[in-house]
Amino acid sequence: MYIKKMLWAIALVGLVICGAFAYYIYGAMFSPNTKFEDGTEFIYVPTNATYSQVRSQLEPLLEDINAFDALAKQKKYTSNIKAGRFAITKGMNNNDIITSIRSKNLPIKIAFNNQHQLADLAGRISTQIEADSLSLLEAMTDETFLTKNGFNNATALGMYLPNSYEFFWNTSAETFRDRMLTEYNRFWTASRKAQAEKLNLTANEVITLASIVHEESKQADEQPRVAGVYLNRLRIGMPLQADPTLKFAAYQLPKYKNTIIRRVLNVHKEIDSPYNTYKYAGLPPGLIAMPDLSAIKAVLSPEKHSYLYFAADAKRLGYHKFAKTLGQHNNNAREYHQYLSSQGINK
Repeated sequence: MYIKKMLWAIALVGLVICGAFAYYIYGAMFSPNTKFEDGTEFIYVPTNATYSQVRSQLEPLLEDINAFDALAKQKKYTSNIKAGRFAITKGMNNNDIITSIRSKNLPIKIAFNNQHQLADLAGRISTQIEADSLSLLEAMTDETFLTKNGFNNATALGMYLPNSYEFFWNTSAETFRDRMLTEYNRFWTASRKAQAEKLNLTANEVITLASIVHEESKQADEQPRVAGVYLNRLRIGMPLQADPTLKFAAYQLPKYKNTIIRRVLNVHKEIDSPYNTYKYAGLPPGLIAMPDLSAIKAVLSPEKHSYLYFAADAKRLGYHKFAKTLGQHNNNAREYHQYLSSQGINK
């Protein structure tokens, strides 16, 4: 009888222990374990991250990090870390969190525009994805890649069309670059290639000219007219005489580093550079900045007219006055120069 009671007691204790263990496991798996107030927080897990790196991001977000540790170890997450951007939603339990950070890598939207050189673009992109600016710049300037795809150091920036794109945060530099090439090739449809061919321009030349158009005018409704002027000049062999190319040439010189040229002067026209379109006819070797898509489309679909000149409009800043003759242009330019002088803008 005594032995029977002992067995019942042992069985009862075992049930209690099992129940307590089951309750602990249930709590560890299914009880809410977040302590932040907002609806969703995100963690960014680097490539080849350790569990301690993930844990350090999770700890401020969770009520009981030790309970999470126990379940993560049991579910073998600690030895199977996935890189990416993951969401932790308020009220999630540990099981939900592990499911999220194991298999629900969320894409992000990245955007860029108006970058003046590849180094600027690399810096901009590095703030949005895992790849750092140095690895991005190395991928962007890889000579084998550029040569294979019809670019060089002067035209490479033109491959990156300003827009917003969806990527995974843990995208590598090479993957980013290759995706941008895909987007570039997608942009250059048969129709657009035919438009460029009709203008006797290559795709690189279209984007080079678009960069000048964009630097001359940020107004999308005026860009086709500006493009028409430059195409008229190219057609008759007249130098482009584009002031933005002089600024670009000047900024390559130590004398003009960390300066802002607000007024183009005759001294700038003497700079010996292939980007000086006052000295050298035709298009410069490459882009002077990243053009908006509107400027590229303006070059492909320019306004047809007889204008050969334009000068900034002092009464409508941001726009220009167009002229068919040099005499008309000189009057327009004189008016704008007088405006600059009245504002104390002398260089």
